[in-house]
Amino acid sequence: MIRILITDGSGQCEGSLTHAEVDFIQIREPDLSSRELATRVRGLMRPDGPRILVNDRTDVAIACGAAGVHLRDHSVSPKVIRRIAPPGFVITVACHDADAVIRAADEGADYAVLAPIFAPLSKPLSGPPLGLETLRGIATCAKIPVIALGGVTSENAPLCVEAGAAGIAGITIFQRP
Repeated sequence: MIRILITDGSGQCEGSLTHAEVDFIQIREPDLSSRELATRVRGLMRPDGPRILVNDRTDVAIACGAAGVHLRDHSVSPKVIRRIAPPGFVITVACHDADAVIRAADEGADYAVLAPIFAPLSKPLSGPPLGLETLRGIATCAKIPVIALGGVTSENAPLCVEAGAAGIAGITIFQRP
């Protein structure tokens, strides 16, 4: 199971995990300048640690040698990024329905991050949760692995995987009590 910790914008994710617990850290720090973001990325990179994804800033991700980028649903196409990205550069795309997952796959994304599966725990709900049956239907037909996001807990994470998710992503699930 793939596990992606998403930072909460506080700049304090190091205290919330042990590096063995996650495969990726997705740095979601919209208030940081490019310089501050680059410093943050480089500070989290470790040869034996999780791979780093930078939220929607391909330029910073490539410049810092991060593993990849996470794109919002209306970002630049993964096809465009593939032209400038190094080999093995990981691209995840935020998706909210089956059409977005199909589009992400067709445009060259490596993973579709499907949300919200359940009511989010770290931000207000902007629409109804998709639920496990929708996750199952989309994951079954998807050409790329689907990562479940939104309200994922240690209790319901196995249900997401049983429904076909290749992994989970989140903020709250990886925070220590």
